[in-house]
Amino acid sequence: MAESMAALLVEDDFRLAFFTADYLRQHDVSITHVADGEAAVVEATRRSFDVVVLDLMLPKRDGMSVCRVIRNISDVPIVMVTARADEGDRVLGLESGADDYVVKPFSPRELLARMRAIVRRDRGALAPKSRIVRAGPLVLHPARRTATLGEKPLVLTTAEFDLLLAFAQHPARILSRDQLLRLAKGSDSDTFDRAIDVQISRLRQKLAAHPEGESLIRTIRGVGYMLEGGEPSC
Repeated sequence: MAESMAALLVEDDFRLAFFTADYLRQHDVSITHVADGEAAVVEATRRSFDVVVLDLMLPKRDGMSVCRVIRNISDVPIVMVTARADEGDRVLGLESGADDYVVKPFSPRELLARMRAIVRRDRGALAPKSRIVRAGPLVLHPARRTATLGEKPLVLTTAEFDLLLAFAQHPARILSRDQLLRLAKGSDSDTFDRAIDVQISRLRQKLAAHPEGESLIRTIRGVGYMLEGGEPSC
């Protein structure tokens, strides 16, 4: 049986919000609904949620801005919702700090599946419970969803942690985008290649803030990416 979760639904289309919230509540999701970006920032600051479902086009403050504000104060999983299937919009959403996205029109069932998957990853339900993964200066605790670099903590989103864990479990091995998508998300059926490039770019920025992490992830032109480091151990 799926665990319950609390979600912040940010959607200015009241009809869509009503039917989406109704479906999610029937599946043990507690919903707080707001209809504009300013209200979303207030709620995200005031309360704790398991996941945020965030529309891209909003009054008062757009979804990109809201996402950046939330990401500055919290690592809560964010699912971006966009009415446009254009890859550029999805890239912008990921660059703003979103962990996943859905394109309108979407089915509530699909949204719920994505929410559950990202919350399970955030709670560590898909990771080995007792294993500590080490790769060079990196130490990751999958059960706790924590990572350190040179004994200094890394503040990572759910997607960034999953990606770093995939790298750390396969150090000194070249991984293609498809392999990284499968390792980090469990599926690559509806995710585009540039999503990995965006997440790696964000991950590199965070690693580069530490002297030990500046060149940890190498780009192998035309093939994929590789993490410099030692063998993972328990």
